[in-house]
Amino acid sequence: MNSAASRPPALDHAWIAARIPHSGAMCLLDEVEAWSDERIRCVATSHRDPNHPLRFNGRLAAVCGIEYAAQAMAVHGAALAAQTQRPRAGFLASLRNVETHVERLDTLDGVLIVEAERISGDANNVLYRFTLRCGAQLVMTGRAAVILDASGLGSIGEAAKPDAGG
Repeated sequence: MNSAASRPPALDHAWIAARIPHSGAMCLLDEVEAWSDERIRCVATSHRDPNHPLRFNGRLAAVCGIEYAAQAMAVHGAALAAQTQRPRAGFLASLRNVETHVERLDTLDGVLIVEAERISGDANNVLYRFTLRCGAQLVMTGRAAVILDASGLGSIGEAAKPDAGG
């Protein structure tokens, strides 16, 4: 996906944890296997952890795969920004066409492969397609819209206020 000459140091768990807002057990990805300007492929084994922070009643629902995908998107943004600037905060704005192909993540024995592909975007909005696999088994697919640096959008309450000059 990218050349060794342009690649930053190893994108391991420590690199990831230093660049996304999740810390401790909530930093779900182990490492980045490959990335380019358009794509990223990460691996994770945390879905097998009996103390996973997203488990409920001892189970890790397949829908938790969305958090894995969101973290891969955040890491992609951080990897791109590492070349030019500081990463910007992103907020998951919407999900579309999400399909799960398993009931639970914690029953998967293998490594979880999390891929995200940037399919469009500009300076403030990005649309990703994501796929989670365990070996040859398809686990989840979908699309996600991310708003970058939403601080400029104001709060919902601010938007609802009438114009004082009006």
